[in-house]
Amino acid sequence: MSTDKVSVHGSWASRWVFILAATGSAVGLGSIWKFPYMVGVYGGGAFVLVFLACIALIGIPVMIAETLIGRRSRQSPANALKVLAREAGHSTKWSWGAFAGMITALLILSFYSVVGGWSLEYILDVGKGDFQGVTADQVGGFFGVMIADPWRLVGWHTLFMLLSAITIAKGVNAGLERSLRILMPLLFILMVILLGYSLTTGHFMEGVHFMFDFQPEKLLDGLLPAMGHAFFSLSVGVGSIMIYGAYMTKDASISATVVGVALLDTFVSLLAGLALFPIVFAAGLNPSEGPGLMFVTLPFAFGNVAFGQLMGVVFFVLVAVAAWSSAISLLEPMVAYLVERTKVRRGWVTFWLSFICWFVGLGTVFSFNIWQQAKFFVNDGGAFHLYQWGAVGGLDFFGVIDFFTSRIMLPLGGLCFVVFAGWVMGREAVRDELSIRSPVLFALTFFLMRYVAPIGILVVFAAQLWK
Repeated sequence: MSTDKVSVHGSWASRWVFILAATGSAVGLGSIWKFPYMVGVYGGGAFVLVFLACIALIGIPVMIAETLIGRRSRQSPANALKVLAREAGHSTKWSWGAFAGMITALLILSFYSVVGGWSLEYILDVGKGDFQGVTADQVGGFFGVMIADPWRLVGWHTLFMLLSAITIAKGVNAGLERSLRILMPLLFILMVILLGYSLTTGHFMEGVHFMFDFQPEKLLDGLLPAMGHAFFSLSVGVGSIMIYGAYMTKDASISATVVGVALLDTFVSLLAGLALFPIVFAAGLNPSEGPGLMFVTLPFAFGNVAFGQLMGVVFFVLVAVAAWSSAISLLEPMVAYLVERTKVRRGWVTFWLSFICWFVGLGTVFSFNIWQQAKFFVNDGGAFHLYQWGAVGGLDFFGVIDFFTSRIMLPLGGLCFVVFAGWVMGREAVRDELSIRSPVLFALTFFLMRYVAPIGILVVFAAQLWK
């Protein structure tokens, strides 16, 4: 039987706003560089086909599961699983999985805000012409000096967190919807400007060949990376898509909308590669993997090509917009949950959660400077060993948080949501919420949610831990 529940937080004006919101959540820092690079390294066009297959078999079913859980309950993730589990006659302890996902989102935001702050600084630095005509070593030195200054990083981290908090505090319509109506079109406009510039560099086809030359011999090497990125690229597993689904209009088709978001996210990632790689090749550089690409390789490239100063500003504004749209989706699930549970005003809830994320983020800031120099000795059975303060298992604080969230909690969160939708809610509840007219198409979707996606997530989880 259909439900007519209404979210206490409000709702999106239309399905297109949900598409903008979900795409904004999915398109982050990784989409702008990591995915295009993976396409080039793991077989070009062959990798794209495998990636799209993995999106269809893993990413889309999990995203559909999150969205339908959110819309059917009209509540935050933890409350959603609690209410729907009770309605289905199952244990309400399923809500613990969603609560863990919301904690994961806050942990991710704590370090995401630090990196987002870097993009804000680079907008100013590139605009001032600090990278014009400099060498690669000088750009690397600039980046090293920046991250070695804790108070400088704290300042930008604080500003980025404030921007995210202000957006969330204003609510679904005045904050989230209004900002996304501006941020997402701006993101596409900036992307098109960069793409147009890339066409003038004389190296556009070199970028096309790097990304799309069909190399089937690399498919085996790229299979697991394609599966992993297909899962992570849609921002599933932490409840962001679920809470956005709670604000989705009842008449919107969940399956069609989610497929649209998946295709749009992939399109943006490919567009980013086509826009950026010709600039890298025009500067005589070879693309390589790592965070230094965005903050070392590209600033050097922009500093050594025509009109690079202007295009560099455009690029880092694009990075900041992508990071901002993702950050607000990470904060919203827990804000919605606490508003529902405590009845405290949204502004105060947002303030305290943002402060907690900001405080935890200081650990990431200090991982690059203060804690790198801080060493201590531990007496281990008479033998003294030297350790870096804040380091665990060879990883610093930032590395530990990144590993724990991306390798462990995200896959487990996605597994929890898709299993809940496929096995706990029941076939008829899922059928009612999806409203898929074709029996064959519904049976296929339900089969993917029940069997294929969970197995795929377990493979990704095992592979991440093994790696």
